[in-house]
Amino acid sequence: MSSKAQAELSRRQFMGAWGSLLAMTALTGDVQGAGLEGSDSSHGSELGDLTLGSLRAAENVFGLSLRPEDRAQALEGVIRQRERFMARRRRGYLGNDEAPANCFDPRLPGQAFRHQENRVHLRASGIPEMPDHDETIAFAPVSHLSAWIREQRLSSERLTQIYLDRLRRYDPLLHCVVTLLPEKALKQARRADQEIASGHYRGPLHGIPWGAKDLFDTQGDATTWGASPYRSRVADRDAFAVRKLESAGAVLLVKLTLGALAMGDVWFDDVTRNPFNPSQGSSGSSAGSASATAAGLVGFSLGTETLGSIVSPCMRCGTTGLRPTFGRVARSGAMALCWSLDKTGPICRTVEDTALVLAAINGADEGDPSSVDHGFEFEGRENLQGMRVGYSPRWFEGAEKELERGVLERVRQLGVELVEVAPLEEDVSHLYTILNVEASAAFEELTLEGLDASLVSQGEGAWPNIFRKSWMVPAVEFVQADRLRRRVMTKVAAMMNGVDMLLSPSYAGSLLVATNFTGHPSLTLRAGFRADGTPTGITLWGDLFEEGKLCLVGSALEKALGVWNRQPSLKGGV
Repeated sequence: MSSKAQAELSRRQFMGAWGSLLAMTALTGDVQGAGLEGSDSSHGSELGDLTLGSLRAAENVFGLSLRPEDRAQALEGVIRQRERFMARRRRGYLGNDEAPANCFDPRLPGQAFRHQENRVHLRASGIPEMPDHDETIAFAPVSHLSAWIREQRLSSERLTQIYLDRLRRYDPLLHCVVTLLPEKALKQARRADQEIASGHYRGPLHGIPWGAKDLFDTQGDATTWGASPYRSRVADRDAFAVRKLESAGAVLLVKLTLGALAMGDVWFDDVTRNPFNPSQGSSGSSAGSASATAAGLVGFSLGTETLGSIVSPCMRCGTTGLRPTFGRVARSGAMALCWSLDKTGPICRTVEDTALVLAAINGADEGDPSSVDHGFEFEGRENLQGMRVGYSPRWFEGAEKELERGVLERVRQLGVELVEVAPLEEDVSHLYTILNVEASAAFEELTLEGLDASLVSQGEGAWPNIFRKSWMVPAVEFVQADRLRRRVMTKVAAMMNGVDMLLSPSYAGSLLVATNFTGHPSLTLRAGFRADGTPTGITLWGDLFEEGKLCLVGSALEKALGVWNRQPSLKGGV
């Protein structure tokens, strides 16, 4: 059906039909005279607007073929089912924070995981010299900023003011800011300086200014989810990750943009831009987090990923993104898009910075039934002896992969053992059913109340259309997709067997999709620059709860490549 025809449908008529099986009633209109087998002449009047013809039309959509007597037997029960669904809706919509009873667990039966202490040891030793210029300070990694603040060579208040000034100057170019929080930030920064001066040092993030993707609740502030229907929404609590960072002494500066409801880089006011090419979107959905971090507007940021929302903007903007194992970081107080897929992770300028941030936000919380209490270790001083990195030559084929092949050779030169693995031979496209249905459930009110029309993006691949069509996914197909997910989990576990991690171009071999559904962690880092001056990256895919190994190899590779500290020119700031 064309988009014009879809727009002309009565939304109330469309959604009045039962879930997926019966939604075709509205799409087919009056089926009684349509000549379909089993079209109704004797049951329609007493059984309401659902008829035998309605069921027959729905069967055509889903590839079913019921006998006439079976269809007739089913009709009354289907009508009663629909009434149960409608009664549930009349009792009120479920809150976005109300998770399903079934919780996804990425750990397969029989898998064992090594015990990890909560500790981070960086590779570097000594305190680097502090630059004179504010701009150079702004682009410094957190590991350097932390050392200067700890030694009181740099005050948190000065650093906070540097970033506030840069956010005001460059946001008109990048459109990465939803809400600036200067009063809150300066208050936190002054408190950090006082605590450090008195000898109460909380750790490496104490006094470091950061930005939150605007789907993390911050008490008393607007948390808009990037979407028009929620632009006046004010949070009454702090998200788990926000609380953890406040406890670590970090300074919250700004709520950063995300594509509406965590898709893309288009939000209710504009399109977030890539600092290396402001005519280009920053990708998404952690659009503002990657853009602001790459532009030196924050010390670090938090993003989330459901299906590429950390990896993709880090590829576009040249930032470093660590997507943790599913469940490692509790998501309490963060907008739920897909309960069995959403993950919270850091976006930084260096690999070691991501380790520092993950150590601070790591942990379980009763508000997130999928969260897991598992230690995080990063021993940056270890060598790479004995490390085995898997790859498939197929992932690196093609003239356009020349840069990535160079990265593969750099990894070989680091002294790790490169191990050829068989690529995943599984069609993962059916797994999208899980994402689409869960997201549609999370935002059913938008569809049922017609509020989806206020979202900026309205194309075939945008949320409004995905939500509507997902009401026509049979429950049986949703369960089958979940069963296929378990099959993919088993196959990815087999790929990981015998290696510490995989290395590939970020979108190669279905790894981005597969590992998001299996819950495996990933680390995306800058690999180089294209001819047009825009950055590109590479991704390491790790075993469950082995982010520390990813950071160990990633930090060594980052040093070998030597491109992490190239800065965007940012011409056009006010």
